[in-house]
Amino acid sequence: MAVSEVQLRDALDSLKGTGVRITPQRHAILEYLVDAMSHPTADEIYKALEGKFPNMSVATVYNNLRVFREVGLVKELTYGDASSRFDFVTTDHYHAICEDCGKIVDFHYPGLDEVEHLASHVTGFKVNNHRMEVYGTCKECEAKAGAH
Repeated sequence: MAVSEVQLRDALDSLKGTGVRITPQRHAILEYLVDAMSHPTADEIYKALEGKFPNMSVATVYNNLRVFREVGLVKELTYGDASSRFDFVTTDHYHAICEDCGKIVDFHYPGLDEVEHLASHVTGFKVNNHRMEVYGTCKECEAKAGAH
C-alpha cells in the first residue's frame, strides 16, 4: 500500500473516531489534500473536484476544510492577504515559499524542535507549536529570470 493510501486511511479513521460522517465529498477533498504537494487553496480544490461533484460549492469545500482543521488533519497556512492554503498534516515540517510564483515546498529540519524548548525556557511560556517559512525564488522562476 502506498504511503498516501495509508495516510488517507488513517485520516478517515480519525475522522470517524470524532464522529464526523464520511461523505463522498469529504473523502475526495481529503484524498486530494493527501496527494497534493502544492498546498492548494480552497478554490483550487474546488476546481479540481467540481467535475466529479457538480453539486459541490466552494462553501462546501471551505466547510469541510474547517472540519478537517478542527480535527487536526489539516493546517491552514495564511500568508498576508493571499488566499489561505491548506496542508495535510503529516510530520512537523517547514515551508520554503517562492516570492515570484507562490509555490510552497515542504522541508524537514529536526534541529528546529529545540527552538520550542529554548523559547519556553527563556520566556516561561508553555509553547504549543511554532511555524517557520523561508522565502526565496524557486528553480523554475530563477531559470525564467535568467532567460530574460
